[in-house]
Amino acid sequence: MQTLFRHLLIFMTSIVLYIPAAHSAVLYDQDFENPTGFNNDGADVNVYNNVNTLYGNQPPGFSFAQTFTVETLLITGTSAFGTGYSDPTGTGGNYAIGMLSNRQDDKLGLSFDVGTNDFLNISVDLSSIDLSAFAGPFVPQGATPTFRFTLYDNPTGVAGVSTPTALSFLEATATASAPSVFDWTNFVLPLDATGNTNGNVILGIDLLSGGYASFDNLLIVASDISGNVGNNVPEPGTIALFSLGLAGLTFARRKKA
Repeated sequence: MQTLFRHLLIFMTSIVLYIPAAHSAVLYDQDFENPTGFNNDGADVNVYNNVNTLYGNQPPGFSFAQTFTVETLLITGTSAFGTGYSDPTGTGGNYAIGMLSNRQDDKLGLSFDVGTNDFLNISVDLSSIDLSAFAGPFVPQGATPTFRFTLYDNPTGVAGVSTPTALSFLEATATASAPSVFDWTNFVLPLDATGNTNGNVILGIDLLSGGYASFDNLLIVASDISGNVGNNVPEPGTIALFSLGLAGLTFARRKKA
């Protein structure tokens, strides 16, 4: 009986080895800490340099497209609201991206090739925040910001904020905060990339409501697993081997009994 079990174990292991491993690749990992040519236009915000000027080609080949302004905020400055911004957790570091929802509909787009992966998984920190200049403040008291992240099919590969074909979208709502205080909430958003034409997609970012808000620490991972942003998700082959090991231990214990 033991000989039969050993042969069965070898046979099943050989099958497991042919189970394809999950594929994932980090496409974009940006904490916005290294802007090129940041200029404080007043109140700790760079209004007149667009996001692509400050962060384009980081890493090489990745470019932003935007509608309207979309600002870069200096979190560690000293002039916003007379004293500067406050970031109690330090999550935002020195810089973050700010967007309007009501005065004008700011939008950002970032183009990627997801290859043959099924999901574009996003990890991002979101916070309500406000401007003390440039026609601000914009945030109604107690307002919570809601962002929409949309994945668009982009067969031409040309950078933009959207295309006519939306593959999937998800929305995320952060908490309300004081006008000058960042209160970050992290979200992991799995966007379905199946149905794209040739792997080329655009990730569109739009602040739907809340007046004004910020995002930071944007991580984008192409993966076969929904929500996998590098959190040690076991691959199918590993799961199968582990299950087989448990089965073997159970069988051995029964034999001893």
